[in-house]
This record gives sequence, structure tokens and C-alpha cells, in this order.
Amino acid sequence: MSRGDDAGSGSGGPLLLSIDNGSQSTKVTIVDAAGGVVARGRASLRPPEHPAPGRVEHPDDDLWDSIVDACRQAMAAYGGDPSRIVAAGLCTIRFCRVLLDASGALAAPVISWMDERLARPYEHRDDRVAYVSTSTGYIAGRLTGRLTDAAGNTEGRWPVDHDAWRWSADDAVIASEGLRREQLLPLLLPGELHGRVTAAAAAASGLPEGLPVYATSNDKAVEALGSGLLDGGELLLSLGTYVATMTPGERDFAPQRVQGVWRNFGAVPGGTYYESAGVRRGMWTVSWLRDLVLGPRAGETAAPLGGADGERERVLDAEAMDAPPGAGGLVTVLDWLAPPDEPWRRGAMVGFDGSQGRGHLYRSVLEALALTTADAATELLRELGRTPRALIVAGGGARSDLMLRILAATYGVPVRRTRFADGAGMGAAIAAAVGAGVHETWDDAVDAMVHVADVVEPEPALVEAYRDIAARHRAIRAGVRGMLDDMAHRGSGPGLGKELETDG
Repeated sequence: MSRGDDAGSGSGGPLLLSIDNGSQSTKVTIVDAAGGVVARGRASLRPPEHPAPGRVEHPDDDLWDSIVDACRQAMAAYGGDPSRIVAAGLCTIRFCRVLLDASGALAAPVISWMDERLARPYEHRDDRVAYVSTSTGYIAGRLTGRLTDAAGNTEGRWPVDHDAWRWSADDAVIASEGLRREQLLPLLLPGELHGRVTAAAAAASGLPEGLPVYATSNDKAVEALGSGLLDGGELLLSLGTYVATMTPGERDFAPQRVQGVWRNFGAVPGGTYYESAGVRRGMWTVSWLRDLVLGPRAGETAAPLGGADGERERVLDAEAMDAPPGAGGLVTVLDWLAPPDEPWRRGAMVGFDGSQGRGHLYRSVLEALALTTADAATELLRELGRTPRALIVAGGGARSDLMLRILAATYGVPVRRTRFADGAGMGAAIAAAVGAGVHETWDDAVDAMVHVADVVEPEPALVEAYRDIAARHRAIRAGVRGMLDDMAHRGSGPGLGKELETDG
């Protein structure tokens, strides 16, 4: 990984296209072999639908539609010789479940990672369903006409052998997840070929017909790769809809047995990332607050579900910078989306006294993200026996200078961001580069394509201030959750327990 100015001339040599299909938007980027951005497109996803309590689905064919839109934007912005684009990397949302008919078309709406059904084995209720795949399997099929899935995206309730990166050899394990072997698609390793863009997909998306499409891994792992996380002494904080810290791991560690530590597929074949407990709807909450206090963007009648709106966020960033550390005593508890096993949990803001403005509210949410994830990262590192040397920050939140200062103070280590904030997009381009032979090895590709933008050092005064703030924040988080737990189990008030348990 290198430092340097933007290499995005794209004046000669091969180009790579990345598809980063996230929970709030799809981003498509064309980069050169040095990681310089040549063109990009972005399309927001529509708000998810909630057909029943606890159920969350993507409406209609929203994932594919957003990819088509973002691809068309990127290709129009490029406007050059399509033959220079030699490969595409496909990265899609993890933890989704997609039900496909025999042709590979949707048999039901895509089930979001936020849906409570994904905490349980699959239940076969519709004989039109021939295959059950991740979001990658569906999109790869739409692009290439071949039904293949990404091994690294089979996180969650999938009968997969993590060490072998293959479906379990034991039919009983597959049956325990409600599946039959013939319902599962062939798994590919990162850098392996899904197939080539079909004539139909090319006509819809504007991508070159015949463009090779390469597999990646789950979106968090791909983001880590595209942010340059290779060193076990470093952490990555992914500031996306789901916010968590990750660090590279070894194959023989079994963190499923350790509280607060998860072993996930890495971004390269055979690799592993260890992941801390996280914050559900993390940066979504930032977007929610932004639109709540500033109103929807011009031309919109309702607040969008997240999405990039840098100029408006910079306004709030400036106001939050003027607010003191601790946001004037305002503490935010980030449970805007309750976990399936504790559906009564709710978010809270505690400490209003009439002196706070919208900058205080905004700073309180940023501080909550930093303090909550710092505690989870401390637990992760304690179990691994590691001391961090640096924190890499990726995702939309990495644009905030204030957020980086708060993170440096709460984590107590230097914080760096890369020149290209969309780590998953760069990671997908790296997978395409390795798959197509543009770079010989994964390390070579990271060294050539990932560049440090700047490093923020911990400020002693802020470190000291957040030491006391962290203790207060920890106590209030525990108090709010304890109160909600007690209310849910006691059913305090008319119908309160039932309401908290069933309200999705």
C-alpha cells in the first residue's frame, strides 16, 4: 500500500470495473491498474419493505435495477474504448438469502440481512424455488447466465465448511439448514471466474458483452482488502450500514466459541478475518439524523434510506466540531435496529437539558459509533492477545475529519484513510485484477492500487477527555439496555412487553 497523489489518469493500459452492491446503494467504479479512478456511477437502493413484523425484503428487483443504473452511469462517464476494460469484480451484500426458480430468476423478493428469518434455517414453502443462494449467486447469474456463487459470501446460516471454502461434505449438515445439496450453487473462490457478461446483460447495463466477471468475497472482507488491511497488528473500522472492526486472522482459531469475536471468510482464498460485535444501522443512523434535522434533499418527499450526501453532512460536521467532546452531556445508545434474539432493544438519546443543538446531536451519534466500536474492538483484541498499532477507516463515514479525530482519541492509535473511500469497490477491482492477471499476486495488487490519503494522530487533550466520557457512555448504554430488558420481560405498562417483543 502506497502514498501518493491520485493516479486516475487512465490514459493507457488495462482498466478494471468494480461493482459494490451495498445495503443503501450500488457503486460502480472504473479504475486503472494503479488504483486511479477513471469513472464512477452510483444508484440508491429503494427503502426496504416490511411485509410482516421482523421481515425485511428488497422491493421488486431492486438489487439488479440499482446495478444496471450504476453501470450505465459509470460507462457513460467513462466514454472511452470499452475494450480497455478487461475484467469486472462483483461484490454484493452479505447475509442475504435469495430464492431462485429453475431459470435463475427471483422466485420471491430478496430477503435482507435485517430479516429475522435469516437467524433460522431455510423453510421450503414454495415449489417454484429450485435454488437458494446469496445475493452474489443471483447477480452473477443475471450478469453471466451461469449460476455460481461466491464461497466467501456464505456467511450466516449456510452449510459451509469455512476451512475448505466449500459446501459441507455431510448431507446431514446441509439438511440441518433446511436445504438439499441440489439447491446450492457451485462455489467460487475470490479471483475465480463467474462467467462473461451476456448480450442481454450488456444491453441492460451498458457493460461490454463478453466482459469477464470475477468472484470476490463478502462485502466486509472485500472492503478490508480494498482498504489495505493485511497486517495482523492493524484494525479496520467499516463505517457502513453495519459498523464493526476487523483484523486478519489465522485458520486454526475458532472464535465461534468466544464471546464477541467472529471468524469470517477473508478476501483472498484461504484467508480469515476476525470481526468484533458491531452496530446495526450504524451510518444509516447518521443519514437518518441528517435528514431529520435538515429535511429531505430537494425533490424528495421523504428521507432517503441513507446514501451519500457529502455537502449536507459537511454542514453538520462543522456544527458538531463546535460542540464540545461529550456533546454537552448528550449520550446516544445505537440500537436503531434490534438484533433478532433481543427484539425489544431500542435506540436512545439521554442527557437533554435544552442547551444542545443539532451539532450536539450529530456529534453524539459520531461519538456513540466510536465509543461503542472501540469497546467491541478492545474485547476482540483481548481474546486474540493483540495490541493494535493503527486503525484504518473505510466507508462513507471516513470522509468526516471530525470522525477521524474522535476515533483516534477513543481507540488511542493513529487513524488512516485511503484515497478512495469505497474500500469494497477497490477490493472488487483488486479481485478482478488478480483474476485477469493484471497483477500477479494479491499483495502486488494491494501495493499497486491502495493508497493512503492521510493519517490522523491521537490528540492528547482529546484522549484524556474521552477517557472519562467513555466510562459514562458505557454506564448509560448498560442502563438503557437493562431497563429495556426488564420492561420486555416484565411487560411493564399496558401491553408494553408484547409491543416491544413483536414490533419489528
